[in-house]
Amino acid sequence: MRIVVHDYAGHPFQVQLSRELARRGHEVLHLWSGSLSTTPQGSLEKTPTDPATFYAEPINLGYVIDKTNFAKVFFTDDPAHARIALDLIEAFKPDIILSANTPLKINKVFQEYCWETGTKFIFWVQDLFGEAAKRILGEKWKGMGKYVGNYMYSFEHNLLKKSHAIVVISEAFKDHLPTSDVPVHVIENWAPLTEMPMRDPVNDWSTAHGVDRTRNFVYSGTLGMKHNPELMVQLAVAAKETPDARVIVISVGKGMEYLQARKAELELNNLILLPFQPFDQVPNVMGSATALLAVLEPDAGVFSVPSKVLSYLCAGRAIVLAVPPENLASRIVDENRAGIVVPPTDIEGFVAAGMRLLNAPEEAQAMGQAARRYAEATFDVEAIADRFENVFAGAQSRR
Repeated sequence: MRIVVHDYAGHPFQVQLSRELARRGHEVLHLWSGSLSTTPQGSLEKTPTDPATFYAEPINLGYVIDKTNFAKVFFTDDPAHARIALDLIEAFKPDIILSANTPLKINKVFQEYCWETGTKFIFWVQDLFGEAAKRILGEKWKGMGKYVGNYMYSFEHNLLKKSHAIVVISEAFKDHLPTSDVPVHVIENWAPLTEMPMRDPVNDWSTAHGVDRTRNFVYSGTLGMKHNPELMVQLAVAAKETPDARVIVISVGKGMEYLQARKAELELNNLILLPFQPFDQVPNVMGSATALLAVLEPDAGVFSVPSKVLSYLCAGRAIVLAVPPENLASRIVDENRAGIVVPPTDIEGFVAAGMRLLNAPEEAQAMGQAARRYAEATFDVEAIADRFENVFAGAQSRR
């Protein structure tokens, strides 16, 4: 089977799936945006050890996409990305397109190609963009945002209804899908376990950054203002009285600009701000942590599952998680006793959770061990690939 996996974000686990499918003999073309700078990406380049049937191509626009400029992204960047991607898809002539993390306008172009050529389009729903837009934009622009939100909601539902199959990452997503006869499959996200080995706190990365002899809180991933970066500020304030404690934030964008300003204002020398690190250093980054930090905006609820949490589970470190209680990541961490979960608006609770783990190393260690046990029991890419092959087979049988 010839398969295009289009993962706009370039996350680690989607490309792991592409490699596994290629290892099984499928011809797989993996596409992603090479013009993003605000999201951490996986091991995307083809290596000498990859199967001969695995191909990887970034979609480069020649500039960095400013995701805060909604109008430019929607009317300029997305169409440009779609044109380049479609040229590669037409040359590859796939049987299946599996599309994840992809803006709706790009998915529409792919879907139209599929209906014209008899190719099967599988909508891999990582985020319910329309649902998010409807909730978040409703009160913006003097009430006009609700029209944009409703438009995006309808746009997404039309694409879902015209897909040959839908894959969602949480059972809760199913309640937010349109009524249709399209088969829906639940396959929860994972992290590439083999690429996320556990590392000692003293390693090449921690030594190079001078944090090999300190106790570290580490946040790595997207950080916008909706993620409430003040959580990290107040944790650094509380940890200031502990000489060997550090709060390390690895990200780019508006949230980091806010942290830089607050660091200078409050003279937080224990707050270390770094850009995204190379993918091969991520295990060392996480290994340097006493506890790993994750934040999800209050509006996200059921329609987003932070992939950083799944990577964190592999690291064998306790997690301090500020997310809505209905979110899947919250349930995973809480039910497996892999960390402490607080609501995203509870700054005091977030700080208390961090300081609790800093002062209770045995509890933090036990949570880290529980996190790794969950990852080892759940993140089996061979079993996951079996499930995707079943999705492909079902989509192929639909007319």
